[in-house]
Amino acid sequence: MSFEVLKEEEGRVVSKLYSYTYEEYEDEDKGPGTMAEDILADPELAGLKELVIGDWGGAWENSCQELIDAIVEKKSCFSHIERLFVGDMDFEQCEVSWIMQGDYSKLWGALPGLKELIIKGSMDLELGQIEHPELESLTIICGGLPVSVIRSIQEAKLPRLKKLLLYVGVDDYGFDGNAETIRELLDKAQFPELAYLGITDSEIQDELIPVVLGSKFMGQISTLDLSMGTLTDQGGALLLEKLPAFPNVKKLDLHYNYLSEEMAEKLKGLSAEVDVSEINKPDIYRDEVYRNAMLTE
Repeated sequence: MSFEVLKEEEGRVVSKLYSYTYEEYEDEDKGPGTMAEDILADPELAGLKELVIGDWGGAWENSCQELIDAIVEKKSCFSHIERLFVGDMDFEQCEVSWIMQGDYSKLWGALPGLKELIIKGSMDLELGQIEHPELESLTIICGGLPVSVIRSIQEAKLPRLKKLLLYVGVDDYGFDGNAETIRELLDKAQFPELAYLGITDSEIQDELIPVVLGSKFMGQISTLDLSMGTLTDQGGALLLEKLPAFPNVKKLDLHYNYLSEEMAEKLKGLSAEVDVSEINKPDIYRDEVYRNAMLTE
């Protein structure tokens, strides 16, 4: 197994990335089950605050379920973990929409000290009934977010959640909802401490702008992230009109967009700190206009 020390505090390792190489998977028969064994055998595990899991071995054809189950079964060995990232791999290891995830239903009760969870990949992803009194940050990175996962989040009991970042994605890679799906999420979700709302990476970003601006969270958040999608001047104009009513929003992330230069300049004039970098031009083929979200495959 290859590992990388990500952070030390006072000479002690507190953050570590565990991952298998392709050769380990192919030649040494490594997989999610053996990764769990290898992590448990690491003498530095007891001192970690952050556990980052990369490729658990053929992530495009092997679910991480054995690994999740091992964390639940050996929960006393992981109860001190505060930050967990499952699926930290680049496209050369496995493209995001091919990462086979798993069922996290039993994980919530196994990690009582968990403050941040990042999951990359949505194939076979299940969150179950989410309830955690300490979780402060939840991020799902994917090419398409299934409605079943969105439903779990909207019913979640996360009284201390401060950051919610969702990659909505596209229907070709798993998003089987629409703007009303996101409206229902924001209507039903109860996150009294939410300060960062990210509804990103969508091919219907313009349709989502009025949904987000009309949500109850607009009056409490300090950061609004609408980046990485197909935002055009249509959505930009609505942000110009409506955002001044929410002086609590100090940061507006719109990086990777399809805005005109003129609209981008107008948005930078808002009182919030606005990121309008990475302006894209649409592709035109046979008189059809194509805009793509940043992360899909």
